[in-house]
Amino acid sequence: MSNENEAETPENPLRRELPEEVPAAVEEPEPQEAEESGVPPLSGRQRLVKGLWPPRVSRAQLIVAVLLFGLGFGLAVQVASNSDGDSALRGARQEDLVRILDELDSRTQRLEDEKQGLEDQRTELENSSDQAEEARKQTVEKEKQLGILAGTVAAQGPGITLTIDDAKGTVKADMLLDAVQELRAAGAEAIQVNGVRVVAGTYLSDSGSGVKVDGNKITQPYRFKVIGKPQDLEPALNIPGGVVQTLEKEQATVTVDRSTKIIVDALRPAERPDYARSSSR
Repeated sequence: MSNENEAETPENPLRRELPEEVPAAVEEPEPQEAEESGVPPLSGRQRLVKGLWPPRVSRAQLIVAVLLFGLGFGLAVQVASNSDGDSALRGARQEDLVRILDELDSRTQRLEDEKQGLEDQRTELENSSDQAEEARKQTVEKEKQLGILAGTVAAQGPGITLTIDDAKGTVKADMLLDAVQELRAAGAEAIQVNGVRVVAGTYLSDSGSGVKVDGNKITQPYRFKVIGKPQDLEPALNIPGGVVQTLEKEQATVTVDRSTKIIVDALRPAERPDYARSSSR
């Protein structure tokens, strides 16, 4: 009792230092304010729409949206291109599909054989008692192979003869170039066209009623002598939409004959480079 009376006396210094109590302000509920102002209150859905629209898009969000759009467009184009390729294969005949698979298998086998041959050469060099003599033999053999590819030496072996009879003059240089490229892809090792040896740097161009091969004019019928595996070369020319079908659409007559011995005897002069020299010591 004495403590309560003592706190109420005006002489108490602690009482004088404390601020006077202020009652807390009571906020009016929003619905009442809306009613007092005459504006009807917003529903929950209206407040949600007001918060979402108009949208507030930052610069970073805009960049991300553009990147996502570009990625989606690229994926759509890729899927469309794959679908076109799949539809083309689905429309092919069964024998055409079998022929394409056989050609792919043949190309794979050629690569495997080439790999095995290189591995055998390495083994011979490693195991040979006279490595210098073995290296010399392999060098001579490699020189002959390079001579065939460069067209400086004659070659013979199994292959095919491709004859194109263009009586109406509708066959152009690009069509013959397609034939050369298809033969190379099928494993052709030596090619000769109407007495002109085809090498890595060979070019074809149109020339009046004929075609020029490395500047040498040739006329129809165009006769390709090709050395390689006949079982790979002929199917490569007869694939759907390939060389034979394209030439026949131009009303040209195309014949392919297999042979166990094709002679490619057109030669190219061995050219010595002006500036390049061997870097081996």
